[in-house]
Amino acid sequence: MAASLFLLSLFISSLLFSSSSAGNFKKDVIVTWGDERAKILDGGKQITLSLDEWSGSGFESKNQFLFGRIDMDLKLVPGNSAGTVTAYFLSSQGPEHDEIDFEFLGNETGEPYTVHTNVFTQGHGGREQQFSMWFDPTEDFHTYSIIWNSQQIIFMVDEIPIRVYQNLEESGVPFPSKKPMRLYSSLWNADSWATQGGKIKIDWKKAPFKASYRNFRAAACVWTSSSSSCSGKTTTNSLISTSKWMNQELDYKALKKLQWVQKTYMVYNYCTDYERFIYGVPFECTHDVSNRQRS
Repeated sequence: MAASLFLLSLFISSLLFSSSSAGNFKKDVIVTWGDERAKILDGGKQITLSLDEWSGSGFESKNQFLFGRIDMDLKLVPGNSAGTVTAYFLSSQGPEHDEIDFEFLGNETGEPYTVHTNVFTQGHGGREQQFSMWFDPTEDFHTYSIIWNSQQIIFMVDEIPIRVYQNLEESGVPFPSKKPMRLYSSLWNADSWATQGGKIKIDWKKAPFKASYRNFRAAACVWTSSSSSCSGKTTTNSLISTSKWMNQELDYKALKKLQWVQKTYMVYNYCTDYERFIYGVPFECTHDVSNRQRS
């Protein structure tokens, strides 16, 4: 009974959040590759990406951001999506780039998607956490959010935190805090590794594969000409309070949701990969916020 009430509360919170209005893809993004495989629809309210044997497709935000909250509603490739990856991430440029990743790894029909998260700093990643979801992400749109402030990065799905990466720069752990990033998204062929380590390849008879996006929201500090819009206390969008995301942390209720997701739906955590880290896990793993207040 308690579990049912908990899931109901999650569902209600996702419905409340999904009612927010949104930006316009015609004004906010640029289609960067894939030609007609990327389509902006409904006057800019929606965009679809597709993948076939010849090419995938992708887009990027016109603005660069240095801290902010980024939200997007996605509906992933349905059916047999094995070998495909739908990527949704923030990234700076250059060989020592920073990056904050959501990647959705397709699977055979009936098998769950894998939601892959990662954080790159100074060109180095390797901080993977992977999850299945408590719903089918191909049946309807769900909201995937990145909250990035000077204290931490919070990955959220339908307002439910699934991962937190804290700023531990004072302890010598790199954190993406100095390089502006754009939002990027793409649908591409990754069958060399995406599904069961590359064992399951793309079935091109099912092509074209399609992912859909709507409700892009960026409550963020826009970076232009080496300065931040937040120096003037303005953001690209006032739908979400600047002060809220700038200082957002997890309260007790949100922390319990995070712990529930990580206990029930996490399928890989680099912090517990002791074969990979035979001399001890990275320092940030011992300061994981999700380990607090467990009961």
